[in-house]
Amino acid sequence: MTRNNLSQKKGGWAPKILIGIALLYLGLVLYIPAANVFFYAFRKGFGPFLSNLTQPDFLYAAWLTLTLALVTIPVNTVFGLCAAWALTRNNNFPGRAFILSIIDLPFSISPVVAGLMIVLLYGRNGWFGEWLFDHDIRIVFAFPGMVIATAFISMPFVAREVIPVLEELGHDQEEAARTLGAKDWQIFWRVTLPNVRWGLLYGLLLTNARAMGEFGAVSVVSGNIIGKTQSLPLFVEETYKQYQTEAAYSAAVVLGLLALVTLVLKDILEKKTTIKEVE
Repeated sequence: MTRNNLSQKKGGWAPKILIGIALLYLGLVLYIPAANVFFYAFRKGFGPFLSNLTQPDFLYAAWLTLTLALVTIPVNTVFGLCAAWALTRNNNFPGRAFILSIIDLPFSISPVVAGLMIVLLYGRNGWFGEWLFDHDIRIVFAFPGMVIATAFISMPFVAREVIPVLEELGHDQEEAARTLGAKDWQIFWRVTLPNVRWGLLYGLLLTNARAMGEFGAVSVVSGNIIGKTQSLPLFVEETYKQYQTEAAYSAAVVLGLLALVTLVLKDILEKKTTIKEVE
């Protein structure tokens, strides 16, 4: 066998081995655990699964999770658009790199630490705790604290998806509209926003997925009070700890299906973004 044939033979086996290792790894950490969740959720049939999804505690946790997403998504959308506009249309202002680092902070900091920071600020013994207590305002172990934690954790996604789009677009279309007499808000609504819509939708999708699936920061600031401050991820943990495994797996299936829908929509948006760039 010649040296060239030997190298081709080795080259033919190497990709297969690498693919096999990747599939084995994904099977152990993703596919098998996910299949196990679905198996235990449906092992007694579809009826008990639906029954678990109609329990009052589950319904409240699902409603609270949805409410958190509905509150934090608009907040982070406004912040993300403003931050992206400021950072791309004022490239030379001092502190730009620092602000970008601050926006990326939730990516690097532990969610548990983020929740602890909120407690240290707004808790009973926190910096603002005494003033809040005197005015009968509850942040920690209440809905406002959960909103702050969720908003912090999901803060970067809109800004980080819109910034590259704005940088690629440049200023030409906006300057042309301004030359024709358009005001700043008209330029934003009729020129900028339509051009960044796919990046914005992608950021909204990721923000929603992060908000609905957040556990660490919310668990610290919420107190995990059943029927009051228990979101769906906290419901999964609590029911599993109380040996209500079927209810825990059923709720986990709901979260898993939400993640699957997110992946499908993400793929659609990526294709539309690619088509837009080609055009």
